[in-house]
Amino acid sequence: MSRVCCFTGKKTTSGKSIARRGKAKYLGGVGRKITGITKRKFKPNVQNVRAVVEGKVTRIRASAKAIKMGLVVKPQKRNYKPAQTAEAS
Repeated sequence: MSRVCCFTGKKTTSGKSIARRGKAKYLGGVGRKITGITKRKFKPNVQNVRAVVEGKVTRIRASAKAIKMGLVVKPQKRNYKPAQTAEAS
């Protein structure tokens, strides 16, 4: 399964991580120098959620932002009570 939100379309994106050393000029140094650049991934906060989709309860992958925005309609909680037997009475 891919890490994609089915509501907002958020997915993993790539970027770079920049490593620096040295002291900033405004602190009295000679400036910060870049010592390395490596690739990295930005992953979305995707959760597995039970939601009502087209009248059916299914498990979907939704981002935390979509859940907070109210795009995900959660199913009602079950009100299950076991049947009482004649022996218990």
